[in-house]
Amino acid sequence: MTRHKTAAPAPAPLTIGGRPVGSWLEGRAARLTGRVVRRIVDELPVYRLLPREEVHGEIAEIIDHNLRILAHVLSERREATPDELAMQRLSAARRAEEGVPLDAVLGAYHVGMLAAWEEVSADARPDEIADVQAALTLLLGMLRQVTVAVSAAYLEERSMLETQEHHGRRSLMAALIAGDPVDDLAERAGLRPAPHYIVLTLVIGPHPDECAGSGSPKIAARRKLRRVHAELDRFVDDPVLAVIDASGGTVLLPAAGEPPAWPVLCALIDRAARVAGAEITAAGAVAPPAGVPEAVRQTAEVVELVRRTGRGTGLFRLADVLLDYQLSRPGEARERLAALLEPLAGRPELLETLEVFLQTGLSRRRAAGRLHVHPNTIDYRLRRIAQLTGLNAAHAADLPRIGAALVARRAGDRPEGERPLLPRSNG
Repeated sequence: MTRHKTAAPAPAPLTIGGRPVGSWLEGRAARLTGRVVRRIVDELPVYRLLPREEVHGEIAEIIDHNLRILAHVLSERREATPDELAMQRLSAARRAEEGVPLDAVLGAYHVGMLAAWEEVSADARPDEIADVQAALTLLLGMLRQVTVAVSAAYLEERSMLETQEHHGRRSLMAALIAGDPVDDLAERAGLRPAPHYIVLTLVIGPHPDECAGSGSPKIAARRKLRRVHAELDRFVDDPVLAVIDASGGTVLLPAAGEPPAWPVLCALIDRAARVAGAEITAAGAVAPPAGVPEAVRQTAEVVELVRRTGRGTGLFRLADVLLDYQLSRPGEARERLAALLEPLAGRPELLETLEVFLQTGLSRRRAAGRLHVHPNTIDYRLRRIAQLTGLNAAHAADLPRIGAALVARRAGDRPEGERPLLPRSNG
């Protein structure tokens, strides 16, 4: 005799307020949808910026769909199926494309689920505690499923959009730096060339956590770079064009109107350094699109001069280093100035002492502190420099020639044609 398996009996319906909660919720889904829409608009301001027909059309349809799926989950005491959540995933991708923040998207689902729970549990009786607990467990389980599905779809869409946008930005930046025509390229990338660009060359120092033995240096470097990027992005409305890594690089900030005043840009670099927890030395210039290549070259040279002359951190412009910049140009004058210090060749301690003595405002004590020697050693070395070169750093009349000779010598130490800190290849 063959025995046939019988299907498991359907679970008894959950009852709250003396009524089957699933079928009761499904019957009230349409009315509850309107209330959820109003609560979302009231509690999540970003939804007020969406077109009214979208909120009361597509978004209301998603709310109604979600409530009906919840009703089936409660009636059948089961999880939602992937097919039942397909509509929510599609809606999340659309919100990502529109730029609605993920926290607002998830917040809307939480508002809907809370409203549903308030509706079904309002008339709960003391003898229904077991069904109330079971219903709440099912509702929270579906909320978890929705959160996972919606987050994954949203982040996948954002990743795709950001990849396309990133490629467009890189292409536009490469064209600007190369001096190539940008109008057609910008149109294809969905970007609009700015009337002017604030060209910045950055040198970013290490964060303390990047030092060995302080956790993960790579994580610290990425965190530092992310904070610098965020500060730059907040400064302008249009997309920032940047090729920078943890040590620095090149940034083009679009200026749609009148370029910001110089103190405002200085404050921007100071804020970026503060939030990054690292020193930043930068050079800046404002240029139209056609002037970007020259501005990039110029700011790279300015920031290199700033670093070589020990001027400290912050934002600098050509006007801050005019003399050094001019003296660093190749030519007979530079060679003759550099030759004034030729007698110190092979005596690096004397050259370093001369550099530090000028950098510390002609203070022998501060120079001695920087070099970790006795002040008398500074005096001895300065006398020896005067004997070898005929230039006395203690005489005001000799200081301009000493400073110019140091600049010329530093410029001559760099191989001709070398361009430091230019942006890396787009690859």
